[in-house]
Amino acid sequence: METSCGVVLVNFDTVLLLQYPQGHWDLPKGHVELADDDHLATVRRELGEETGITEIAFVENFVERTAYTYRHKGKRMHKEVFWFLAETEQLEVTISHEHRGHLWLDWEQALAQLTHDETTSVVRKAWEHMKKQ
Repeated sequence: METSCGVVLVNFDTVLLLQYPQGHWDLPKGHVELADDDHLATVRRELGEETGITEIAFVENFVERTAYTYRHKGKRMHKEVFWFLAETEQLEVTISHEHRGHLWLDWEQALAQLTHDETTSVVRKAWEHMKKQ
């Protein structure tokens, strides 16, 4: 099974979404690499690579796991993603070659813009968690 880590990144009640070349909108995420010390290190590395954002603070007591299958070169692949919640004061995004665009949206707009149900569920849970902070 392939493992990735992603983040619901919040900046003063807005959430960062990235647009992928296929057209769908999702949260920043990427594969765990051997050099990563832990899943939080994966999130920091991937977020820096995909957005240029490096200054984040993880919100405590939030981690979600999603799993799904997809096809790659005709082969069925299984993937699990560990999702974290973090805050940043950085608004400037420098998207990588892996993406077509980005948006900072309020929680409701982000939920409406997301393409995949699994990610929508994660964002909904993150929003509920932030309301308790």
